[in-house]
Amino acid sequence: MQDNTLMETIRGQLRELADPEYREFHSRLLPGITGIMGVRTPQLRGLSKQLIKDGWQEYIKQVSLAWKQTGQGEKGVYYDEMILWGLCICGGFKDWDRALPYIEEFVPAINNWAVCDIFCSSLKVAGKYRQESWEFIRPYLRSDKEYEIRFAVVMMLSHFVDEDYVEAGLELMDHIHHQGYYVKMAVAWAISIYFIKFPEPVMPYLEHNHLDDWTFNKALQKITESCRVDGETKAVIRAMKRPVSRG
Repeated sequence: MQDNTLMETIRGQLRELADPEYREFHSRLLPGITGIMGVRTPQLRGLSKQLIKDGWQEYIKQVSLAWKQTGQGEKGVYYDEMILWGLCICGGFKDWDRALPYIEEFVPAINNWAVCDIFCSSLKVAGKYRQESWEFIRPYLRSDKEYEIRFAVVMMLSHFVDEDYVEAGLELMDHIHHQGYYVKMAVAWAISIYFIKFPEPVMPYLEHNHLDDWTFNKALQKITESCRVDGETKAVIRAMKRPVSRG
């Protein structure tokens, strides 16, 4: 039998931190995801920092094994525990090689956009080991799993929006054809951020690409919603919208 003492202790702390109103609000943002306690992200970050001082590797061991046995949900690992698991990885390692096995174990457990995005944005070790992390995420872009692809795209968005990677990033995203909603949204989001930061090199891509119409139009919409894009440029971007048939 697995000794879940630490996991149960932390679960008790999570229950004390849970906010019913926040749980109701956050549940509406995560349709289909059950087992949400309602602990706010800053509190989860604080708890992860406490664990990193003592016991975080044992906590990861217990939560990851519980996830393999029961999955995520009301009868398994809570959503809040998934976030905490990811944050412990993000804060616990300063070296890429040591972090890698834990990252590889965590990625298959991602089953919603929030766990994905919080994990990717918090994984600072990826920014310190850019070549290693870049090579690591690229195979996930060819996955057939929605959240593995989203993981790779949001990693690009979180750590590789700069002149050194803009061309390669656009090229990789241009070959993504997964029909998952959260993949399409991630690609549109990433392209909009690339454009906002680097409009000159990205404009030719907007004029000639292989994105499906929905993703392309969503990227344009996100660009025009930015306060960092001037009115004249927004007019040009709006004129690029593709017609989409109702059928």
